[in-house]
Amino acid sequence: MNEFFVFAAIGSDLAEMGQQTARTFGVDVPHFISQVISFGIVAILLQRFAYKPILQVLEQRRQRIAEGLANADRIKQELTKTEAARQEVLNQANVQANRLIEEARAAAARVQEQETQKAIAAAEQIMAKAREAATQDHARMLAELKREIGHLVVATTSQVTGKILTPDDQKRLADETTRQLAA
Repeated sequence: MNEFFVFAAIGSDLAEMGQQTARTFGVDVPHFISQVISFGIVAILLQRFAYKPILQVLEQRRQRIAEGLANADRIKQELTKTEAARQEVLNQANVQANRLIEEARAAAARVQEQETQKAIAAAEQIMAKAREAATQDHARMLAELKREIGHLVVATTSQVTGKILTPDDQKRLADETTRQLAA
């Protein structure tokens, strides 16, 4: 219980010290109370009309920043997905381009083979025509040769025999010569 008296004595000493300090600095209680009321009114007005709106603006700004960061993360994820999709499309385009190139090469090989076959066929036709023309020329030359030999035989026979051969004799000699040449 001695402690209670000690605290009471300290409390009364503090009250007396506070009053002495108030007198020293010229604290007037009615003015002090009016200043506390004025400060309270100003604090309430500031709280209501200044601090709350500012705090609301700061909270809205904080929310917008949070939304912006969330949107940035979402955009980053979408960008990653888009990049992956773009890469997949490029890979598919490369595969398709390679397939088209192979198809074009195969088509070119087929066209080349077809053109080669056409060229071979055309060459064979030219060779066949040339053989046919050579055969015809050979037959024509043989016929001319036979006629010429027939004329020579007739001319030689008429000079050797010394008589003029009739057209029937000439024909008979030419036929005999042709038969002998053919055999």
